[in-house]
Amino acid sequence: MRWATYRSALDRVVRLGVVVGDELRAVAAPRTLIELLAADREGLERVYRQAESAPFEVIPLAEAALLSPVRIPPSVRDFMAFEGHVVASMGALGATVDPVWYEQPVFYFSNPAAVIGPTDPAPIAPGSTQYDYELEVAAVIGVPGRDLDPAAAEDHIAGYTILCDWSARDLQATEMRLHLGPTKGKDTATSLGPVLVTPDELAAFRKGNGYDLAMTATVNGAAYSRGNWSDLYWSFGQMLAYASRGTELRPGDVIGSGTVGTGCILELSGVHGADAYPWLRPGDQVRLEIDQLGAITSTVSAGQDPFPLR
Repeated sequence: MRWATYRSALDRVVRLGVVVGDELRAVAAPRTLIELLAADREGLERVYRQAESAPFEVIPLAEAALLSPVRIPPSVRDFMAFEGHVVASMGALGATVDPVWYEQPVFYFSNPAAVIGPTDPAPIAPGSTQYDYELEVAAVIGVPGRDLDPAAAEDHIAGYTILCDWSARDLQATEMRLHLGPTKGKDTATSLGPVLVTPDELAAFRKGNGYDLAMTATVNGAAYSRGNWSDLYWSFGQMLAYASRGTELRPGDVIGSGTVGTGCILELSGVHGADAYPWLRPGDQVRLEIDQLGAITSTVSAGQDPFPLR
């Protein structure tokens, strides 16, 4: 199944739809994906079949005003699960990888209110001059659970989508000197979309700790990033098991993989220099694509000037 959230041109109502080929077929009654995920699996499949056969409307997917599949998730956890990114980004910062990273997956909590859609402009964080994209895949929780076994945790995943963790590297570097996680460096925008793809759709591509699916990024049409989902060091099962220790994962929770190797400007500029890979500026067009999941295409926009604190 492939699910999408969009704003209908007929009545301006935010609606849920199913993707069939190049068409978007809308669910008749306005529902959110989180509401459906919280229901039983049979109910989810029944709504899907009803939308296929008796939709509210049918429109070309390319013409749909797509929003994030999960507009305001209960929580957003973003991991750092690709070894290539960890090694290269630490090197760009003049550091080495802490051995703890090889012993357990690590994540930070991001801002659910900052989630934007797959074609929405990405505003630069106030005060930042070193704005970056991060190419990631995200799992969305369907079945709630806590203290999950890594071997069975992926059964709790409703589907996958693309995630762009827009990052203000200068703000992030300053605030993390105080040994807390990134806050304002990651607080302005997180892109999700364009669709949520259920795991059964990807089963034929299973490889290693992920799927044999290419992950690419371009900026203003120039090739920047290229990696593969199967390069994950920590699987989503392991990430979910760690995230659920002593707490409950709930329907709609977003679990980001972290950046794929070469998947951000911090890495690329550290290897090839800032002249070859400058930080993002207003007007830059960023396209992030993962095979079978589609693409996020955003234009970077100017941010607000911050008010002085002192």
